[in-house]
Amino acid sequence: MNTANFTALIIPANSTDPLRLEHVEDLPRDLEQLVGGPVEGIIRGDWHLYLNAEGHAAGLLPNLRATQLLNECGADGHLIRGTAVFLGRGRHWEEADVPDHLVRLAEQHLGARAA
Repeated sequence: MNTANFTALIIPANSTDPLRLEHVEDLPRDLEQLVGGPVEGIIRGDWHLYLNAEGHAAGLLPNLRATQLLNECGADGHLIRGTAVFLGRGRHWEEADVPDHLVRLAEQHLGARAA
């Protein structure tokens, strides 16, 4: 068990559900609970995106907001399905709090404030 306390940006697939900032403490258990199954990661710059590894095969809802945020960050070509969890990346690839610039970008381009 890897216990820590990091702030994550959660983007649910259902566009009527709000963006939110949430603490994750028990990795990978909390990530698996948030995405609803086994976790797959995408790493870019100073952040990690975690999503359900079986999202496409399981027919999870497309997450157009998370897909749009990835596109805004220059990570084109991904269609995210299910809940997306963004965390920061520390100096040695370890987890960290989601970067403020990523939260601001999400709020700016997705038209919602992360609570």
